[in-house]
Amino acid sequence: MAAAVLVLLAACAPQTAPKAPPLAGAAPQPRPAVVLTPTRPLGRREPPPPGPASQMMTQYLASVEQALVGQGFLRTDPGTGLPRPTPAELAETFVQVALRDEYRMQDGVLVPQAHAAPLRRWSGPVRMSVEFGPSVARPARAQDRAWLRDFAARLGRVSGHPVRLTDGPGNFVVLIVDEEERRAIGPRLAQLIPGIPAADVRAIENLAPQNYCTVFAYSPAGRPAYSNAVAVIRAELPPLLRLSCIHEELAQGMGLANDSPQARPSIFNDDEEFAFLTWQDELLLKMLYDPRLSPGMTEDQARPIALAVAAELLR
Repeated sequence: MAAAVLVLLAACAPQTAPKAPPLAGAAPQPRPAVVLTPTRPLGRREPPPPGPASQMMTQYLASVEQALVGQGFLRTDPGTGLPRPTPAELAETFVQVALRDEYRMQDGVLVPQAHAAPLRRWSGPVRMSVEFGPSVARPARAQDRAWLRDFAARLGRVSGHPVRLTDGPGNFVVLIVDEEERRAIGPRLAQLIPGIPAADVRAIENLAPQNYCTVFAYSPAGRPAYSNAVAVIRAELPPLLRLSCIHEELAQGMGLANDSPQARPSIFNDDEEFAFLTWQDELLLKMLYDPRLSPGMTEDQARPIALAVAAELLR
């Protein structure tokens, strides 16, 4: 496909997480090639031992998860005990989450800077697939596939849009790779997203330690609807953060691109209070795929429709 004109930039990087330990001097040379495996089992082969950078990342992310849980974050409930928003409040949250981009690209680096954007979503069926780096052991692959399959089905049920995990080629690819594998992922990204901007490849290869996962979604030139997406999830993530990344990046890859401090209860909020999709997040997905809205709408066009849909959902 042609280079995209609409790009979703989203990366999970909570403000409450402890700072990463220094990684200088711990980064080996990238592996010369990364062969990802969408369906082939490992059989009796063991994954290669992790490199120094991956070992440090594993320790760091384990400490992050422990710290967040200890502070009362990464809640696993749906947030039903919190007050319900008014239609106006829900519509405003939708505008902030669905009609803003969370990041800008500056010199090949993702920089947090929310800015206005047209409404983005998929028009055709979403076929999710997963590819693993050699570092991911067979039990972890099985668990990740189960989580992805279940969540893809949930996204389809909630949004009313066709979404499923496939064993074949997908148009929304989830890459689960460790530190060394991600640094050498450029050739595979070019195969998955022909015409992918070089700045996007650099951003993924140089992902900051504080970004646990990220997603990029693309529209063909001249069209507002998404046609391809790629999510990258760190293989070093411990279970709760790993599943949280699956929820956030796949949901954002559906078109809910931004985080907003007023979104609560929600995973679209940098405070990491909730780990998983909440009841309000489900309402936002329903609103996004309501047929009265369409890709390419501006805030002025979408806002009154969002308010009407919100009033109906909150009856």
